[in-house]
Parts: sequence; structure tokens; C-alpha cells
Amino acid sequence: MSTHISFGSAASPSSVEASAADITTWYENFFSYLPNEFWRRVATPELTEADVAFIEARLGLPAGARILDAPCGSGRHSLALAARGFRVTGVDLSAEALDHARRVAASTEATANGNVVTFVRGDMRELGGLGVFDAAVCLGNSFGYFDTAGTRAFARALAAAVRPGGGLVIDVGAVAESMLPGFTGESHTMTTGDIEVEMSGSYDVARSRQTSRYRFVQGSRELRATALHHVRTSGHIGELLEEAGFTDLGRYGDSDGTPYTMGSARLLVTARRR
Repeated sequence: MSTHISFGSAASPSSVEASAADITTWYENFFSYLPNEFWRRVATPELTEADVAFIEARLGLPAGARILDAPCGSGRHSLALAARGFRVTGVDLSAEALDHARRVAASTEATANGNVVTFVRGDMRELGGLGVFDAAVCLGNSFGYFDTAGTRAFARALAAAVRPGGGLVIDVGAVAESMLPGFTGESHTMTTGDIEVEMSGSYDVARSRQTSRYRFVQGSRELRATALHHVRTSGHIGELLEEAGFTDLGRYGDSDGTPYTMGSARLLVTARRR
């Protein structure tokens, strides 16, 4: 998960909050322990398996294919793909997420039986030097982290990393046709185990971007954090991918293969490298 904001350590029991000046690069420091642990608990194994099954079915990958997972977060998709026999490289900017992924990899059957998964710390817009892959995946709503210039750079980096004819899957929650119908930004609370999260949001119509504000609490530990997602239409996302070198785009509203329509909860885009 590559993104931006300066909070300080989430291990501190005090409450910390990013300054407004940090908002455009929130992803650089947002993904510390509390946000990461919250999402690790929310993302169930069933959701992960459904995503991985979608990738395997839609891309038709051969056994042992090389897959790039960028950004990979705490490694849930990377490890699930490795368990299916693929050779996976996961890239992420969050040191905490990668440490977790490596710990899980060291004790999981996905690697115990010889399957290969490698985790690399780095910016998802800079994927050179990692080799050539049969497919790349970008899951978990990470495609909206950057402005248009940054997104173009990311799409081109993906295209450079995937061999001609190779596959791509992009998962986008911050897409206009999904997010804007009925958007209110009203505050709500979620709890998973001993972690409680208060969330609220706002939408900037001039810049087409959503600001999400969080307050994570776990015992005496508290973190206030802000995330920013640039919202694009399904058509604009397609244009950016095609411009980068992808073709044969498919659009789905969920991992069960449902066609994408107005109001679908997410947009899954499949494509091929020209």
C-alpha cells in the first residue's frame, strides 16, 4: 500500500493527527500498525479466496506463472496466490505490512511446500528491476491513491512489468459510478475485536476526490488518520490503462463475475498487455 501522511508511531498511546500539508501523500505513513491490523481483521479468508479464484479464472494463468502484487499490503492475496502454485512478488511501501507478510509466509503452508513468494519494499510506481511477470494485480482499492500524473506513472509501471499477452486485474472502490450514488460521508463506527474505528468522509467536487477521516482506538492506543482517494469514472480508468499499453478490458461488479453496473460496490477490471 503506497500512500502518504505523517502520524508518528502508531505504537504510541497518545493521539496523533496528520497536518493538512501532508494530505496529498497520505499513503507514505498511513499504513502503520492500527490501520493495517484493522484491515487484516476485516478482510476475511473467504473474501481473499474469492478474489484469488477470480484472478485465476479470468486470466487463465498456467501453473507456476509469475504474478506481481502491487501494492500487496500485508500479503493476503500474495500468499493465497502462492498457495495455488504461482510465483509471486509483492511490493508495498508499508514496512509494518511487509513485516507481517513475511512472518505469515514463514509459517504458512503456502511457502512450506516450496511455493515461491517474495516481498519487496518500494513505491508501486517504480517497479523496474523486479523482472517480467505473466500477470499483475492491484487489489484493495489502491488504484485511486494518486492524482492523474501519478496514476499514469503507476499504469505504465505495471505495463512495463507485464509481458506482452500477460494479464492484469485492477480492483477499484473509488470509482464514480460506485461511490457517488447515495454518498453522504456520514460518520459511522466499526468494531473488530478490541479495535474500534470511527469513520467519516467528504467529497471535493472541484478536484473529484474523497477525503476519509479515521479514529482508530485499541485500549490506550489511539490514532487519527486521513486518507485521500482520487475518484474517476469507469471510462477514465479504462483510458488510463489503454494509454499505458493494456487492451481487451473487462469490467465486473464483484469477484463472482457479475457485470459492472451503476451502483456496484466495486469495479474489477481485467485486461491484457498489448
